[in-house]
Amino acid sequence: MGSLKEKIKEDLKKALKENKEIEVSTLRLLNAVILNKEKEKRYKLSKGKSELEDYNPPTTSSHSLREWAPKDLEKESQLTDEEVIEVISFEAKKRKESIVEFEKGKRMDLVEKEKKELEILEKYLPEQLSEEEIKKFVQEAIEKTGAKEMKDMGKVMAELMPKVKGRADGSLVSKVVKDVLSKKND
Repeated sequence: MGSLKEKIKEDLKKALKENKEIEVSTLRLLNAVILNKEKEKRYKLSKGKSELEDYNPPTTSSHSLREWAPKDLEKESQLTDEEVIEVISFEAKKRKESIVEFEKGKRMDLVEKEKKELEILEKYLPEQLSEEEIKKFVQEAIEKTGAKEMKDMGKVMAELMPKVKGRADGSLVSKVVKDVLSKKND
């Protein structure tokens, strides 16, 4: 199977053929966000390369930036599946936050729309960890870092987040860490 990005593009084509309006709009938006992240990454890479290798881009209009830029820059700036998952996680988080706000405003029409979009996005995310599974990771991180009190939370989170990234909501992880560390002090 190809990359996650390719799967999203294929699913978009399929949704277009099947006239699935909400899926089409969600996947188009997701594609646009991914494209923007790649442009951002390409810009950062080219900026880094120009500083490192002292590039001097051509000043004449007969040369395009594409001709000047290193050929591998475009390939290097493609998002990895892990980076695509980060993008999807961020988009999913925005939907969850919107659902809460729309529920407060009693806009059930918008709540339903956001829930449908969230459902579509979650198909591309790894299976989410349960609170119990997160607790196990937290315990391991606490043991590894030797954390004993709340002021050690940063060390625990730094150890923990790479292991649960994309598989657990950061605020839930933070809550579990706080719970476990506060019980250590009791």
